[in-house]
Amino acid sequence: MRLYRYRHIDWRPSHVLDKPLSAACVAAITSAGYYLPGQAPFDQSEDGGDCSYRVIDSQANVATLHVGNRSEAFDSSGLELDKNLALPLDRLHALARERAIGRVAPRHISIMGSITAPGRLVSRTAAEIAAMLHHDAVDAVLLVPV
Repeated sequence: MRLYRYRHIDWRPSHVLDKPLSAACVAAITSAGYYLPGQAPFDQSEDGGDCSYRVIDSQANVATLHVGNRSEAFDSSGLELDKNLALPLDRLHALARERAIGRVAPRHISIMGSITAPGRLVSRTAAEIAAMLHHDAVDAVLLVPV
């Protein structure tokens, strides 16, 4: 890890939530590489990492998700026991029932972690995901890095 050339980005929020969280539509994005039965798994052989994404429907059964994260430095045993650790859909639905958030977005996103060549992820995939979230009128995103 000492030899890895990490990217440094001067990140600043580009949007401030303009409504109470109790009125906001919330989506989740995970880098656990989750995919649903019937969806293609992430490509483990792609140099630099698979920069594609999988859409997870809000009503998906979280327990059926497959873990596709490929990092040897990553222990996925906890995720195998409770998939909500990296994509807390059940928790988001509970927060909506409690009115802590306005509503749960209809779609959530899973990407791969350990992407060593993130150029396409930043330039193409992120724009596609942002457009999808905008279309779904998402106000806030819970980022769950793995």
